[in-house]
Amino acid sequence: MAPMLFSLLLATTLLPATSQSASLFPYEKVQLTREHVESLPEEDAQMFAFEGQFEEEMVEAAVNKTPARCRYGPDDGKWPSEKGWQKLAKQLSSTAALIKTIPQASVCYPGSTADDAQCQALTKNWTNSYTHIDDPTEILSPIYQGLTCVPPTIYNSGSCTIGGYPAYVINAKSALDLQLGINFARNDGLRLVVKNTGHDFAGKSAGYGSLSLWTHGLKDIQFYDNYVDESGYSGPAIKAGAGVQAFELYKAANDHGVMVVAGEGQTVGVMGGYILGGGHSPLSSLYGMAADHVLGFEVITPSGEFTTANSSSNQDLFWALRGGGGSTFGVVTSVTVKAFKDIPVTAASWVIDSSSIGKDKFWAATRAFLDRFTDNADNGTYTYLTIAPNGSNISFIVQPFFAPGQTAKQVNSLLGPYLSKLTALNVPFSPKITEYKGFYPAWQGEFPLEPQSDVSIAVGSRLFPRSNFQSETGRNITFNVIKDTVEAGQSIVAFNMAPTLARGGNADNAVNPAWRTSILHAIAGHRLDAKSSTSDILSARRSFTNGTLQKWRDITPGSGSYLNEADRLEPNWQQSFWGEKYARLLSIKKELDKKDVFWAVNAVGSEGWTVESVNGLPNENGKLCKVNGTATTTSKAPTSTPTAV
Repeated sequence: MAPMLFSLLLATTLLPATSQSASLFPYEKVQLTREHVESLPEEDAQMFAFEGQFEEEMVEAAVNKTPARCRYGPDDGKWPSEKGWQKLAKQLSSTAALIKTIPQASVCYPGSTADDAQCQALTKNWTNSYTHIDDPTEILSPIYQGLTCVPPTIYNSGSCTIGGYPAYVINAKSALDLQLGINFARNDGLRLVVKNTGHDFAGKSAGYGSLSLWTHGLKDIQFYDNYVDESGYSGPAIKAGAGVQAFELYKAANDHGVMVVAGEGQTVGVMGGYILGGGHSPLSSLYGMAADHVLGFEVITPSGEFTTANSSSNQDLFWALRGGGGSTFGVVTSVTVKAFKDIPVTAASWVIDSSSIGKDKFWAATRAFLDRFTDNADNGTYTYLTIAPNGSNISFIVQPFFAPGQTAKQVNSLLGPYLSKLTALNVPFSPKITEYKGFYPAWQGEFPLEPQSDVSIAVGSRLFPRSNFQSETGRNITFNVIKDTVEAGQSIVAFNMAPTLARGGNADNAVNPAWRTSILHAIAGHRLDAKSSTSDILSARRSFTNGTLQKWRDITPGSGSYLNEADRLEPNWQQSFWGEKYARLLSIKKELDKKDVFWAVNAVGSEGWTVESVNGLPNENGKLCKVNGTATTTSKAPTSTPTAV
């Protein structure tokens, strides 16, 4: 018999409560059970079984007992039939929850979905993240999808094919939906991906021929004014669904007079890959990383089981989820985090451009601010800055210099030494300084909406340790490398902060140890010509990885990179993303996910598999296959499946 079809109206407002522990959200109470699976016809039961539930019967029934080298794709005989997909849809909370992929830009190409007006609107707003976040398959780093369906005036792919997009998406409205998707993919040998908003810089939420679990709709939020945790914490907390984004979470917290440690980006899904990867924040110089303040997760493991991970239950999993990366250990349905009493914030912003003062003074002014990194961060500030070529000129933009808990007078005092230096250089300096009564209005008023979905840029990052700024020699070396990067035509987006554990954090987690000694997180952007040949693009990518970024690595030995904002070709990524913690993470992964149900590029335990890209570029447009001897990304995958439009 089919399960009851659930249609849940998910809460999007706060539900005030006082509790000793977080209760499940309504959508988390709708779960798949072993008893229900056992009640299904044998064929269906094996399709949706939990790991190990019918292991002997399934192995015995298999015609070919040799494990497949690759995850099955639409061109394979083992791909589920239309009847199989219909059976999956029937078991979900709603049959409409199963979505067959139609790329967003298909409106720009001939076919049944062609719509010139929609194409023009999509093209006009292509770099606005709000354009993409409600789409079931779109990702915000489209080069890793394979650029097989992009508005033609942005990049003419010639036609619209699915490429590296998933074949099907489950628009999850309950834990049941996620459990069914995990079990279905595992039992049928399909690739599984997890997507929230698609913000990941390496394209981890895409994958050719995959089934995607879309958690974007899990929006419930609950506030606890006195949460008591077995770890010893007692105080305010917020539990939020996996689909809750920064703009939603910050408003919810503000409504209760509190703030939480989350990202600066407006549309980032906080409780997804952001917090699982560690999560730096405008509050990091006061409170450390977002993962330091997690009290508990509700999560569905690779076996299909719904469980809780916190300080007293599933402690290894709890440790790994706080910094070990997304799409790796399971699908998180909600996270409970500490909240802190709101505080006033003062922010400053300014622009210095070489066009008005000349490059020598420009670089002297930029260097003068770099010299202040340690003092600024140690005073609790978080600076979001950009150094970017602008034609023949260069711009240095600080937007903002964010100072939680400080007044305008205190910020002026902090900026005093910098002002004195610029005055001596005869460089005009008149920052815009604004006081705010609380964190939320300051965050709203100061951080820009970052452009997304560039089809011709690759990024990489590095954590620069405090030791690089403690001597004149160290500052000289660091500054010169940064200057060389920009003068070579590459932009830098950087964050000056000190994510130590000054207040109330728990460092016993999987967050990269390099964060604890860092004073600068810098991201370089390298522009590619998407129309170039594969060999030319690969050459440019390698030049970026082994040239620019290698210079960064050379002057920061033993440090690392932020896994959520990293070069997809990062060498020795295990050490770079997790340092000494990788060994324990790998052990937990192997114990929890013996069948490699969850895989993402450069994720814990990903070494045994590779994407065999159609065009040989580092992207998700190709089959996921086991590595035979040496890893390869050559073009032995099937061609992209045409979109049904």
